[in-house]
Amino acid sequence: MTALSDSYRYCGAVTAEHGRTYHLATRLLPERRQAAVHALYGFARTVDDLVDVDPGRTAGECAAELDRIDAVLRRGFTDKNAVGDTACSPEMRRVLPAFLDTVADFAIPHDYFFAFLNSMRMDVPGTPEHRADYATLTELRTYMYGSAVVIGLQMLPVLGTTGPGAEPHAAALGEAFQLTNFLRDVGEDLDRGRVYLPAEELAAFGVDTELLAQSRRRGTTDQRIVRALAHLIAVTRSVYRDAEPGIAMLDRRVQPGIRTAFVLYSRILDEIERGGYRVLDRRATVPRRNRWATAVPQFARLAVPARGRMW
Repeated sequence: MTALSDSYRYCGAVTAEHGRTYHLATRLLPERRQAAVHALYGFARTVDDLVDVDPGRTAGECAAELDRIDAVLRRGFTDKNAVGDTACSPEMRRVLPAFLDTVADFAIPHDYFFAFLNSMRMDVPGTPEHRADYATLTELRTYMYGSAVVIGLQMLPVLGTTGPGAEPHAAALGEAFQLTNFLRDVGEDLDRGRVYLPAEELAAFGVDTELLAQSRRRGTTDQRIVRALAHLIAVTRSVYRDAEPGIAMLDRRVQPGIRTAFVLYSRILDEIERGGYRVLDRRATVPRRNRWATAVPQFARLAVPARGRMW
């Protein structure tokens, strides 16, 4: 097995382990595009884990690692074979061959990845960019440009489009997925000292960080929090509505996979509601049987030749 094929295999395993909903949707993509999406996910996930879940690193070490990754990308985007001696983490070294190969093959704009790293720095205490919370939705969208919007935009060259105009919808889809994550992970983010739900939106319902933390400690959900979450779920659903028209602008062969991801991720919001908005003491997930019930009809669509528009 070559280093490149091993890297693609590793990225596929990372996607399967950490992004179950996402991985199921990618199984509907043509093989080359599936591998490319796994490579992009593997890179983003490895950076995200560096910032979020590595207890063996101090904030300073995390910031230094992000700087090393930044430098490696600047070399690798010029020559994808020039990163063999990188001082990055072992996980990043395994991801880089597939990631750089994908970026080169699909001519993905490099600025997207530097914007992503800048947003990741906002999660690291002690960096000039660090933010533990956000006052307004506008402020949060600055963070989400790098953490989510560019994720949607970098997928477009891989997925393929049938014409112009897909970019705003791809950006909206990235933002919708990110907002869904924020709503699902409120409790876990509190434990990391972060609040991604905008303070202005929460305050309109009498909610602040102390009330969230108190409810987290007690394992309860105050009705003020319920009302705030219901409002933010409505905001997120409006972003999904902005994103949805873009699915029909994609290459027909990738539409079932993206449609599946769209439906499954949006159903996390349904699960939050069904669970009584208890995001502070549990994690809302779409049951496995429901994930497959969504995916199987999309597999069937792939087997039927197109006759006019699919949707």
